[in-house]
Amino acid sequence: MTGKSPTTEPASTAPERVAAQLRDELLNGQYAAGTRLREEELSERFEVGRHTVRAAIRLLVERGLIIHERNRGAIVPPLTQQRIDEICGFRMVLEIGALRMALANGADLSPVNAVVEELEGLVDSDPAPSWRELTEVHGRIHRAIVVAADNSHLLAAYGPCEDETRILLAVLQPDFDARRLAVLHRELMDKLLIGGEVAVQALADDLELGGRAALLVALHRAETVARALSR
Repeated sequence: MTGKSPTTEPASTAPERVAAQLRDELLNGQYAAGTRLREEELSERFEVGRHTVRAAIRLLVERGLIIHERNRGAIVPPLTQQRIDEICGFRMVLEIGALRMALANGADLSPVNAVVEELEGLVDSDPAPSWRELTEVHGRIHRAIVVAADNSHLLAAYGPCEDETRILLAVLQPDFDARRLAVLHRELMDKLLIGGEVAVQALADDLELGGRAALLVALHRAETVARALSR
């Protein structure tokens, strides 16, 4: 079983190439939540027909990275408490379940540690890693936990939410950098190696405090700014 995400496969068609570029930009936080992606502008920018842009947008919609609304077109999903709760709740169920299964089977967690070490290696890198690079490595830490369960159904269920999670985390750029992420995940890894309920609670805390709770703080911050601008 491989830990490679299907979203990292190379693009081959024109729509896939446009979708891949937009995906990278979304993951790097270049589009604010609620941003509308206009077909005409994208067509001019990528020098492709609008049918190609539409096909690329459909790919991104299928992957949960953007949404398509009647009379508004393609937009980056807005940040809402419901969206945060749904995605974080989904991850909590799958990752905690996967960890319990891995621990019960005495799974080797060294692949998880290897990715944590990779994250630590980014702390003093020059140039500093982009947000997209940080979230890619961060995502692979959590994917490695799911992979450790050695259950193809769990991994198949987890895959579709990975990019959606990374785009959601884009709002946390002001709050997290490579050093903070590395420290938090080294602490998590140390407790995963202890095993048992210590490991399970550590992962639950990471998903709640570093995920859902942090996102709700970012949501409150965005709402406060929006209210101030509307006055």
